[in-house]
Amino acid sequence: MSIVDSIKSLFERKIIIGIHGLENKPPRDLLEQWWRESIKEGLVRIGHPVRKFNFELVYWADYFYERPQDPSVTDRRSPYYLDDPYIASDRPVSDFKPSAIRKKVLDFLEKQLDNLFFDEKRGMQFEKITNFIIRRLFRDLDVYYHKNCVTARYATMKAKDAIRNELAKALHKHRRKKILLVAHSMGTIISYDVLAHVVPDVKVDTFITIGSPLGLPLIMKKIFEERGIAFRKDASAPSPENIRGRWLNYSDLRDPVAANYNLSDDFSPNSRGVGPVDCLIENDYVFEKKSHPHKLYGYLRVPPVSWAIYNFLKGK
Repeated sequence: MSIVDSIKSLFERKIIIGIHGLENKPPRDLLEQWWRESIKEGLVRIGHPVRKFNFELVYWADYFYERPQDPSVTDRRSPYYLDDPYIASDRPVSDFKPSAIRKKVLDFLEKQLDNLFFDEKRGMQFEKITNFIIRRLFRDLDVYYHKNCVTARYATMKAKDAIRNELAKALHKHRRKKILLVAHSMGTIISYDVLAHVVPDVKVDTFITIGSPLGLPLIMKKIFEERGIAFRKDASAPSPENIRGRWLNYSDLRDPVAANYNLSDDFSPNSRGVGPVDCLIENDYVFEKKSHPHKLYGYLRVPPVSWAIYNFLKGK
């Protein structure tokens, strides 16, 4: 077998599975194409272009939205206006140093949030407030935890069960391959739930979380409740046993969804010693001259993420 054939065979035994996050999305095929282009762009930026790799997108927006976003819609007031298309970066790759001041502020806010959440006198009231905020600002998350799917086609199905099943099917289908699971935003919550509770038998070589809200106290409480364990201050949730290689967590300090950026404080290693390894990055996604540090494409092409993907693809 030639070197080219050997490399081709190696790549065919591997799969990158992606799962998207909050809010409506463009049609499945277009979103999957943009995931691929973002990953390829990142690999080019680190000097290791890879033309072909196995990739599958887990798409769940159609459980919550009757119609996808439409790139042809120009009215920004329309619910189908596409406000985050894939746009290649025009910025050169440069050294990045996270803001020490912003980091200290977020660390302070995390401690204050924990103190409020676990205060016996104010905790119940604070939980009501955070539930209200989730219902108003994170509609998809509220539906996921508490309701049936929104769209008429799936209205009889529990949202949590339906969405988890989508990811579980993809993982089972590729269970004989080496899997890299990349999850963005709310997709990180879904992924953790599926790995921990639905497909504990499916091995995942590398788990990448980007822009993740997993460390927020209310999300941690949901994780503990599902395991039937009391949620206590300073308690750590277990990392899923089926993560065999690495769990890499990437956050931009400006990303409000990933404000609790340090997941290694919240999740203990599994029996193989695999737990989240946190990395701060700079998300360079810009649309209409505005930075959007939570957006998917900026995360997918940032050099640390690209190196993790490249090392997965080229490794044995």
